[in-house]
Amino acid sequence: MGFEHYRRCGQKLLRCGFTTGTCAALAAQGAARLLLTGEVPSSLALTTPKGVAVSVVPETCRMEGDAAFCALRKDAGDDKDVTGGALIGARVKRAPGPGAEIHGGEGVGRLTKPGLDQPVGAAAINRVPRRMIGEALDAIADETGYEGGFWVEITVEGGAALAQKTMNPQLGIVGGISILGTSGIVEPMSLQAMRDTMALELRQHRAQGARHVILTPGNYGMEFLRAQGLLGRGAPVVKCSNFIGDALDECAVQGYESVLLVGHVGKLVKLAGGIFNTHSRTADCRRELFCCHGAVCGAGAETCRALLSAATCDGCIEILDRARLREPALKSLTEAMGAHLERRAQGAYKIGALFFSNIYGPLGETAGVREIMEGWT
Repeated sequence: MGFEHYRRCGQKLLRCGFTTGTCAALAAQGAARLLLTGEVPSSLALTTPKGVAVSVVPETCRMEGDAAFCALRKDAGDDKDVTGGALIGARVKRAPGPGAEIHGGEGVGRLTKPGLDQPVGAAAINRVPRRMIGEALDAIADETGYEGGFWVEITVEGGAALAQKTMNPQLGIVGGISILGTSGIVEPMSLQAMRDTMALELRQHRAQGARHVILTPGNYGMEFLRAQGLLGRGAPVVKCSNFIGDALDECAVQGYESVLLVGHVGKLVKLAGGIFNTHSRTADCRRELFCCHGAVCGAGAETCRALLSAATCDGCIEILDRARLREPALKSLTEAMGAHLERRAQGAYKIGALFFSNIYGPLGETAGVREIMEGWT
């Protein structure tokens, strides 16, 4: 049983996959069904947070004493993900009370630095996968009339070795991979196809009379725009992924009058260093930029060392807060972003950027953002 969900990129149809979080929820579902009914499920199915139905065949499903274990292979689709093909499993036992107690077992990383999705010491299983696992177990409990709770352990065969090919060691996640996913679906990235699709969208909007446009790297930006009431305000939104420079250049070619760039600080802070392809494989100097701008605003050696060892941008902000330097450091970073954006635009259009954190909310905006928004009809 294959997962047949496609996304058009340019003139290509690329097959989507599903996340490690979806795998963990499906595995937990299969193990719980075996535990509560004694029947080995022939297939596993759920609907992801994005509304896409996923149905797969488990690779193994067996009893292990008082626990049931179920595992399946992650299908990454046409996305070249190091976790593609990984065997992700769930070991489930009965437990007192309602709800699920979720743990990370072999091959699942553990957090050693603050600022990530879960607290230090916790298994690297993010919020959305935890919710998906809980919902899958609740559904089985309701179906079978079970009123107790569950103890769950998520495993990844060979996860420790796979993690060495990811950013986990640099983020302070040790011992395995992370169980991730916000939509439940992996949308494949053919780099040239994504550039072509982005350019096509920009051309289409311009041909339909749009004079202003909002660029955002991805889903976090879309969620922020929606929460801030910035959708439907007279400027279409185009996702540019990591190709911010390419998108800005295409806006100049198409003759847009203004461009507003909206994104998570983890992407946009790189603009303060003149980095316009924000993929971590191309460049990743987030901590260094926070450190440099913190230093010019008065951060001492101890604060600078902490910034350089922070796991995330949110971790950097927490450190700046402790040093009472958040406001001046973010102001300095914002000014540097604005200068690099103006240099890239070369006067072709008005340019502004607004960036945020999922934890701290709006963090800064470059000069001209308000003027750009006032120009929308």
